[in-house]
Amino acid sequence: MSLLSSSLLAGCAVKERWPLTEGQHPQSFRRTVTVEAQGQLQLFLPAGFRNDGHTRYPLVLFLHGSGEAGDDIEQVKVSGPPKLAAAGRAYPFILASPQARNRVERFDPLVLDALLDELLERLPIDQDRIYLTGLSMGGMWSYGWASLRPERFAAIAPVSGDWEAADACRFKHIPVWAFHGAEDDVVPLAGDQAMVEAINACGGNARITVYPEVGHDAWTAAYNDPQLFEWLLQQRRQPTPPAK
Repeated sequence: MSLLSSSLLAGCAVKERWPLTEGQHPQSFRRTVTVEAQGQLQLFLPAGFRNDGHTRYPLVLFLHGSGEAGDDIEQVKVSGPPKLAAAGRAYPFILASPQARNRVERFDPLVLDALLDELLERLPIDQDRIYLTGLSMGGMWSYGWASLRPERFAAIAPVSGDWEAADACRFKHIPVWAFHGAEDDVVPLAGDQAMVEAINACGGNARITVYPEVGHDAWTAAYNDPQLFEWLLQQRRQPTPPAK
């Protein structure tokens, strides 16, 4: 992705000697791999922002759609919360919107993890109030990233996205509010509904808002609904085991 190029840098020596004898025998190995991540993002800080060592802010991470991928960071402001922030919307949270390098590679969760680590190192973020949302490709990867790292998020809000229902139980401790257009012919509604139903079947807390007579662009309505961000900001991270 664009943030987002990653490369393997180094490995360490094998810890144990292999007994080298003729024939086929089981062996084991261990290597340490370092990943370097770099890229760009749009970063919004709320009015009155202070980095005084005492104040902690909620963080909303926004993942854009495939049309905004590339190396022109201004494209990230085409839709969703970055667009509204650029137009003067006064958000009471830090908003971080990374850019994917291209629509083929999409978002790399390893590099997204690195981005979040960088934000936590540089900014006064409340680690129990980290939220994830995105639209279309970004809606899919809101599900995708959270399925891999459920312990990092207090809640997610995928828009016009879907994911494999087989991963649904990984969301058992993460509140989910999905948004979708009933007439979406790019990412069909059925996949998102199946995901929400599967999360709830696992004992999770998921719901979906469906906009009648709306196609793929469910994000205009979703991100202009003040209840979305009000709901997000009410959520607090719950202790969860690491994803398996």
